[in-house]
Parts: sequence; C-alpha cells; structure tokens
Amino acid sequence: MEPRIRVPFPPFNLLHLLVISTLFITKSTSIPHQISQLSYSKYCNDVVEEHQSTETQYSNNNFLRLDKAVYSLGFQNPQFNFNPISSQIASFTTLKAYHTNSNNIIKINAVLNLIGPDIVSYFSGDVHRRNLRLVKVRPPRFEPRRHAGAEFRLLGFWDMYTGNICMVGAGSVSLLRSVNVVFKFNYPNSSVLDTSLINGTLESMMPAGSGAYFKPVSVLGVSGMGYNFSYIGKEIESGGFDGYDDGMGNVSLGLSGVRGGICSIITWGLRFELDYDKYHCEDASCSFGTVGDEILPRFMSIKVVDCLEDGKVRYVLQFSNESYGKGLSFYPLTSLVAEGEWDEKKKRVVLVACQLFDKRALRGCSIRLAFSFPSSLSLKRRSSIVGKMWSTETKNLGNVSFYSSANVNSRIKGTSYEYLENEKVQNFCSENLDSKGKKGTYPDEKSPNLRFDMMVRNKKGQMAYGYASPLYIRDRFYTPFENQWNHSSTNGYINVSYVISFKTRDEFEFGGKIPGSKMVEISAEGVYNTRNGVLCMIGCKHMSYEKFQKKRSLDCELVINVNFSPLNSKDPGMIHGNIKSTREKADPLYFEPIEFGSSSVTTTQARESIWRMDLEITMVLISNTLACIFIGLQLFHVKRNPDVLPFISVVMLVVLTLAHMIPLLLNFEAVFMSNRKQNVFLGTDQWLEVNEVLVRVITMVAFLLQFRLLQLTWSSRNNHESRKNLWVSDKKVLYISCPLYVAIGLIAWSAHLLQNSHTKTRFHIASDNTTFWGALKSYTGLVLDAFLIPQIMFSLFYDTHGTVLAPSFYIGSTLVRLLPHVYDLYRAHGSSWFYDKIYANPGMDYYSTMWDVVICCGGILCVLVIYVQQRFTGRSLLPKRFRDDVLYQKVPVITREQEIF
Repeated sequence: MEPRIRVPFPPFNLLHLLVISTLFITKSTSIPHQISQLSYSKYCNDVVEEHQSTETQYSNNNFLRLDKAVYSLGFQNPQFNFNPISSQIASFTTLKAYHTNSNNIIKINAVLNLIGPDIVSYFSGDVHRRNLRLVKVRPPRFEPRRHAGAEFRLLGFWDMYTGNICMVGAGSVSLLRSVNVVFKFNYPNSSVLDTSLINGTLESMMPAGSGAYFKPVSVLGVSGMGYNFSYIGKEIESGGFDGYDDGMGNVSLGLSGVRGGICSIITWGLRFELDYDKYHCEDASCSFGTVGDEILPRFMSIKVVDCLEDGKVRYVLQFSNESYGKGLSFYPLTSLVAEGEWDEKKKRVVLVACQLFDKRALRGCSIRLAFSFPSSLSLKRRSSIVGKMWSTETKNLGNVSFYSSANVNSRIKGTSYEYLENEKVQNFCSENLDSKGKKGTYPDEKSPNLRFDMMVRNKKGQMAYGYASPLYIRDRFYTPFENQWNHSSTNGYINVSYVISFKTRDEFEFGGKIPGSKMVEISAEGVYNTRNGVLCMIGCKHMSYEKFQKKRSLDCELVINVNFSPLNSKDPGMIHGNIKSTREKADPLYFEPIEFGSSSVTTTQARESIWRMDLEITMVLISNTLACIFIGLQLFHVKRNPDVLPFISVVMLVVLTLAHMIPLLLNFEAVFMSNRKQNVFLGTDQWLEVNEVLVRVITMVAFLLQFRLLQLTWSSRNNHESRKNLWVSDKKVLYISCPLYVAIGLIAWSAHLLQNSHTKTRFHIASDNTTFWGALKSYTGLVLDAFLIPQIMFSLFYDTHGTVLAPSFYIGSTLVRLLPHVYDLYRAHGSSWFYDKIYANPGMDYYSTMWDVVICCGGILCVLVIYVQQRFTGRSLLPKRFRDDVLYQKVPVITREQEIF
C-alpha cells in the first residue's frame, strides 16, 4: 500500500466538551421547568379556558400537525408579507395530548420549529454584556449556516368545536438565550379545500421595548387533519373536465405496474413550465398567480400535502418567474391549494384548485388542472408530464398548457422515444459519420463513457461548464452497464438522443447574450458510429424567456459533433466537439461555433493520477529537505572558511531568504493548524489527503538556515577591512539586477500572453497565473531559478578569488530548482489528464516546453560560470582588455624579530 502523508487531529479539549455539554443539559432541563412557571390563564383564557387534564391520552393520526408551513417575521398581515425568495419553514408537532374534564377541550404538549434566515438575530434582541469588554473573535474557517432554527416547547389547550388553540411556552434560539412566548391559531377538527388554511401568531410575553421583546411572527400552513375531498368528486360527476379533454386518453400512459402509483411520479418540488399561447389574458384579473407586475408567471412547482393509496392527492401549487423552486416554503400570494384524484379511464390526474389570497379578498375555487403522461418523447417534446389549466369563470379565454422540465431523469415505465429528424441528420452528418477515425475500440452503447462532463468555450474565450448525457439509446432509456439490448448494430450506427446542459460563469455569447450563472439546455438526437467514435446530432436550444413572452421557443438549427477517443489510447477519457449554427450570419440567432472538451476521467486515469500525486508529494518533501541540506552544507563551508563570508553576494542571499519567507507569510496559520488539509476527490472510493503542514515546517527550517547565512555574511562584511568596496560592488549588482529583472518580467509576461493566445483549442483546468497576482507568483519562481546571477555579477565587479560558494550549495540548489522543469517535460509526454499539479505547480513558476528548456539551459550555464569564476578569478571570463592592468606581486615581509636575529 502506498504511503500517505497524514497529520493527526489535535486532541479535543475536555474542558470545552464539559462546558458545551453543561450548556446543552442546562438549557434542555430548564425549558420544561420554565414552561411550568408560566401563567396560562393570564395570556390564553380569553381564547380557550384552562381545564384540568386527565391521565387518558387522546390519539388521532396527524393530530394538530403542520408540515412545511411558512412564517413571516414581524408583520401583522401575514398573507401579504411572506418572503417570496428565501425558504422560511415552520412546523408544528403535537407530542402528547390528554382529555380534560370538558368533552371538547384537549390539553396538548407540542413543539414549534422555525427554520430560515435571520432567526437568531430576530429573537436574540439586545444582549446585555454587564459592561464587559467586547472581544472580536476570529471568524470560522468554514462558511456559516445561512438558515438557523428556533425551537419552542409549548403547553396549552385546543377547543374541538371552535378549532381555537392557545399555548404558552419557551424557546431557545441559541445556547445563551431563551424567550417566553404565546402561540395562538385556529385548527378546525375537519376541513375542506377552501377552509384548509391554518393561520397562527407567535407573540412575545415581554412588554414592548424590553430586551427580550419581538414583534409577532405569523405562521401559515395547510391542515393535515380531518380533510374531506368534497370538491373533486362533484366536479368529475358534473363533467367539469369533459369540456377540456386534452385528447391524450389514447396516447397517455396508465399507472398499472408503477410502484407507488401517482405518489411516485408527481413528487415534491416537481417543476413545470407554463405556455400561454392559447390563453388570451391581458391583465392581472385573469392571471392564475400574480408575481409583482407580471401577469404571466413562467413556472409552477408542486408542494405535496397529501397523496393517498386510492389516488387522491392534495397539492400546493407555487407560481414564480424563476426557474428554481422556493425550497420547502411557498409564497401565499402566488400559490394555489388543490385537491384531485387519478382518473383511470382518461389516464390523467384532475385537480380543483383555489387561490389562497388576493390583495383584496379570498378568491374562489374556479381553477381546474389536468395532468397526463405521454407515451412517447421526441426531440421537440421531451416532457414526461404535460397538462392544461383553465378557469371556469373565464372559459372564453382558453387554457394554459404546462409541461414538466425537459430532459429530466424521471421516466414512467413504458415511455418510448421517436426519432423524427433522421432526414436532417443524414443531410448534415453523413460525411462526418463516415470519416476514418483512429484505430482502436470505442465506447459502445452500454458504456458509461457516453456521459461526460465538459468545459465549453466560444470564440471570445468565454467559458461555461456542464455535462452531456444520453437520454435514449435506440428506443431504451439510457442505463450504463445494463445488458438490456438483445441486438447489436451490424454496421456500427446507433440512434441516440442526448441532453446537453451547461452553466455560464459570466456573460456568454451564444446566439445572443446569456447572463452569468444561467443554465443553457439543449436537446439533441442523431447517430453514433461505434467504429470511429463519431457522434453527430441535430440540436434544439431552449431559448430563455423574454418579458411578457407567452411561449418558450426552441432554436433547432444546431449541429453538434462529438469525437470520442479510443478506449485503448493514451487518453481514453478525452472527448472534444463543437456546436454550430446552420443559420445565415445575418440571422440574429446565428452564433460562431463553440467548442467543448471533456473534463471526465476514466478509472485508469484516476489510478494514474493518485499515483502521480503521491509521487509529487514525495518529490516536494524531498526537494525542500534537500534545500535545507544544501544550505546547511554552505553554513558548514563558511564555518571552516570564515574568510569567504564577505565575498558572498548579499543581494543573492536576500533573494533566497525572501523566497522562503513569502510562502510562510501566505500560509502562516498552516504551520500551526494541523487540521488544514487539501482534500481531493477523484471519483472513486478513495480520498487523497494532502497535508501542507510538513511542507511548511521544512520551508521554515530552510528560511531560518538561509537567514542565518545572511546574518553571518552581513556581520563579517561590516568587520572586513574592504567593506566599502564590498558594499559598492553589491550596490552595482542591485542597480543592474533591478532593471534586468523588470526587463525579464516584461519579456516573460509577453511570451506568456502570446503562448496563451495560441492554445485556444486546448482545454485545461483554469489556473490563477492568468491574473496579475498569479503572474507575479510565477515570475518570482523565474527569479529564483536564476538566483546565481547576483553572485556572478558580484564576482565580476569585485574580482573574487577562491571557493566562495560550496559546490554542493550552488550545484545542489540549482538542481533543486531545475528538477521541476525536467519533471514537467516528462509529465507533458504522459497522460494529459490531471486533477492538480503539486510538484512543478504552474502557479509558482513558468512551465511549458519552451520555458523548461530555456530555464534548464540558463541554470546549467550559471553553474558553469560560477565554477570557472571560483576555479580562476571573478573576471577570468572577460577579455584581457577588460581586466585590471595592475597586477600585484607578493613581497616578503621582514619582521622585527628577524632584524634582531
């Protein structure tokens, strides 16, 4: 088993555990005691009088329960102030219920939970600090939870006749605070569609202005107890749905053989797009769900309230203009409550719906809906659930069509696919499909490689990221690995349909400007040739909605080409392709071809990458350790030869010291935080944990050794008899080095930009060296590669003699800097897929074939120059006319003792 670098977590502080446990235990035990001290009669007797309870428990399914209700903070009018954007979820659960000495009064213990934004700050109020100094704590390393919760334990009574409930209790919103509350609402013993709305208010017991006071919180939900399906049966008997027969009775799928029936098909969060092409509504009076100034909401999502085995259902239908749902909550002003059932004869679900609120009054139940399940799909019809919606009060306006989101994975058993674009595919794809590909074995129809993640780029270099996946292979829903095809194509051609989806980061040109963070969906169908790995398809882009647009349109003038690599090639996971428009250039929907490449990885590549990352981690540790050893050998050299210290270039030592110090400053806390890791998941069951701590510790050792060498050099030079000349020489080195480094930096930046401009067709994981700071880090690495240049110039100016730098230091340190470039040349000839580069990181130096060769040659040249300078003299490489003309001759010195004797 290959070794892994692991640093254990620090032991948990038992004192912290004891304090936290004490807080939790104290809070959990103090709240029930606090409830028993509250006066029910003071706050609730005017709603439901207090009665003596018995020991007989009251049992009833779904008794006084609210699931996935909503709440509104600080408003008196709940129906108009619920937040339509964020999820504000309320739930009410009865824990215990007892009979009392009154037949119609039930005593209940319950819990109310509120989950959503601003909960803690709303209930916390002003916390008194007893004049203690406020200390700012370092923020957490992880992103805090955006949705916190509050829990209230309640005790009260319910009147079965009137439905009124009043409860008192206490709740905790943090470990440091609890609040006393009163909860009042009306929950009838039985309800029908237009009376199933439950409205309640949570109030503070504290007077206004006190620290614990909060404004009333309104709760709104749908009753789950004693519901009677009274509307739908009458509507079916009276033929209310016959006038809007969708004509799909013969082509709609039934539910025979579907486990779970309708409950497994129409589920929570299912989203539909609305089509107003046949609905002639011009103002808000005929809109089914008004959203601000919009009279035509674009989307409808399902919130399931009840789904029974006999096919009866209850839904909350949420309307919005956003393609995403509102999580678990709903917005009352744009929601319908509906009841319905499965019509086995017509093979559809029919619903009667009521709008919850209007800004003027409660609306009636005049809205009707019908859902059907098409038995077949095609390129332009990808929705597995379709339907219609109309109002009995405005029959003359027509109906609204709706259909489930295209290309979703949920399918009803028996759904088939029709290939209706065969002629178009033949016209645009015949030449490409018959092209001669590389020799090898390509993915077949059961291969998981047919689905791939991808990076998309247009001609302007704008990027997007997404995936492409088969929807149907021939007439079967795509399921990789399963042997569901009993026949195979003799000529290699297979009919396929695809789903292509990608999300833009910033603005993206693709037949018009697509804003950032928007999803682009493309439906496609065509032919895949298993003999050459070529896939060619006709595509339909789902166009984004424009304001007041009644129907979403499709752009079906797309041709999509995909080329798969052979499975036995060097890069079996590499896939490249393009999307082209067949429109004329003058057409406003025309776009320049966009290219995409695969970012998927095969199992073999994942294993190779894990091995490579282990190797690179080891090489990083070895390189840093060798750097420490070579600096130590130089310190040992100057200890044995202290007279060479003044002749080491201070500029060179400063450059090397800064090179080790800057990474420590950028990652200072990593040295002391042992739980800082870089975790990389590679699509298998293995996690590769790269701990930076050991690397930083070795870097700190190298920095301390390098700083010690700088200190010794500085001290020896100040005590040297020729210190003035030595400092003058180093100043000359500095004056020449600065412009030289600036010129090299400009040349490197220009070459880097030129190189990037010629690699538009290559797809790599984006690195940060394209930014200014990223380029600066790479340039710093380039300066370090040439760290011997200041010493070479110093030796020229001062004309040094002797072995100033130990060969082990300047040769070894140069090798440490050049080995990553040699490894990068080797890596470039291996597999082109990698998840991350740890050793020879492009973010820390310039790495490419050109740069690797130039830097290696330059490093070797510097080593040779240093060797010659130390073997002869500092100016030995210069022509004779540039050397000093004055030669000094050794003269014997006669001492005083020699004169005497």
